[in-house]
Formats: sequence, structure tokens, C-alpha cells
Amino acid sequence: MLSAQLQMSVQQRRELKPLFAFPAQPKLESQWRDMEWTEEQKTSLMKTISSYRPICHEVTQARVLLLGPVGSGKSSFVSSVQSVFNGRVTNRAMVGSSLTSFTKKLQSFHIHCQKGEDPTGLVLCDIVGLGGGEMTGLTLYDILSVIKGHVPEGHKFSPDQPVRSETVGYVKKPSLKDKIHCVAFVVDGSKILTYPKGLSTTFQQLREHISELGVHQVALLTHVDQICPETAKDVTKVYESRIIRDMMSKAGALLGMSTSYIVPVKNYSSELDLDASTDVLLLSAVDHILQYAELYFQDNTPQHTGPKIV
Repeated sequence: MLSAQLQMSVQQRRELKPLFAFPAQPKLESQWRDMEWTEEQKTSLMKTISSYRPICHEVTQARVLLLGPVGSGKSSFVSSVQSVFNGRVTNRAMVGSSLTSFTKKLQSFHIHCQKGEDPTGLVLCDIVGLGGGEMTGLTLYDILSVIKGHVPEGHKFSPDQPVRSETVGYVKKPSLKDKIHCVAFVVDGSKILTYPKGLSTTFQQLREHISELGVHQVALLTHVDQICPETAKDVTKVYESRIIRDMMSKAGALLGMSTSYIVPVKNYSSELDLDASTDVLLLSAVDHILQYAELYFQDNTPQHTGPKIV
């Protein structure tokens, strides 16, 4: 089992600082990452993602595992990305509260283009959130089994029934298409300062084992609109925000990861209509993920050296 210190008590969560309790800081003079916020950029990113196909001929879609604490925004990210391609806000993945994980099983979401076209080359895989004394039924072995491709679609995780070869539907000899090709850690920017101390150890333990499998990892910093009032009003200010830049650094320390692997996102939550700038931020995150998934395929695609010379 991983660290048993992941679950904060209800009372502790009630005592958390309210929205926008972070100290106000002047915005930076320029963006600390280059980003275009135009409709043309949105269209370009959608085209890039829609046309993406793995370099490996054995695989038609990149499988990305979203992994993070309960309430970090994993399911919301799935729904938000699909909303962009649908052209309207939809809730593709069921979302729970900040204290409980609605997701109880392994669910793979094929991201579809508009108008019923074929799926994109991206599959976002959601599993139960990290939290609770026993990781809400999720063990390190379970997570690694998912990444290795042994866990069947729809498998419900239980602390009493860890994944094993006798598990119904267990994939004994997973092919490359069954495996996870990139892991995206998801952390809530508004909770970075209040996550339990043991969570950092858990993340870094996970990252070490996942790295041994040759799987690249990135991270999403969610709820950026809840830590910066200016970004809440206008998402194009995200890369001008000093507080968000600082939270990115703290997320890097939490994960044991360089901030170059971390991207901020704003999920759709209470909105009924899409916002072009929010779409650009979401699509940029997807493009970031796919770049690292493609590295996996480059590392695992057999090299064809041409016809054998006799």
C-alpha cells in the first residue's frame, strides 16, 4: 500500500481558506510562457489533435492515464476536453464532490471530433482518485497493473480485491495498444498548500515506479481560476499571473517534477457556454500530453532497417 496519510478529515477541509484567499500579487510584465489566444490558434490545435495518430503502426490511439487526488479535476478535464470538440459544454465523465471520488472503476474515454466523426487518436483513462487510508481501494500494484495493460475496462477497484491474475477479465499478455502510453498527474492548484505531507512521498514513489516502465509523465495544474482573481475574469492572464507561476513551482516540488512538464488548465464547471480562450488552454494541455505520449511510441516502435542483404 502507498502512504495512508492522503485523506484530510472533513473538519480540516472545512477550515481551508476560502476562494481567492491567496495574497494579491501584481501581475508580471509579460507572459512567462508564449501563448496565442486567437480563434485561429484554437482551430489549429483542434486540427493537430484531431489528425494525431501514433507513430507506431500497432497502435491507433494513445492511452493516457489521469492520476491524482480525489477532487483534483480528472473527470472534469475529460468532460472539458470533449466539450471543446462537441462545440458545447457537456459532462462526458461523471463528477463527484471534493471529498469523494465518483469514479470507482477504470473508464476509457475516446475523444471524438465534431459531428459524429471518427474518434481522435487520444483516449483519456480515468480511475478512482488517490485518497483515504487505503488509497480508496487503489494500491501501487493496481496502478502499475493498469499502466502495464493488465486491468480490464470497467474493473472496479476494491481494497479487499486487489488486481491479480485471477481477476475477471485480467489481460495476461497485454499488447502495446492495451498499455498506458503516458501518465498525466492532476493536482488542484487551490489545494497545493493544504495537501497532506505524505502526498509528496506518494507521488514521487509512483513516479519512480512508472519511470521504470519507460512511461513519460506530465502534470496538469487545475482550478487556476480559483487561485487568481484576474485569471478567473480573463483566462488569458494565466501566464501573466505571479501566483499561478508560484503554484506551478510548488506543484513541481510536490510531484518531484520540473515545471516544464506542468501545464495549467481551467476546466468547465458551472459554465453553460464555451469560451475560446479556455478552449485554447485545454487544447494546449492535450497537445502537451500527446507530445510525451509520442515519445513513448518512439521508444517502443521496432526499428525497421530495410531488407536483409544476403
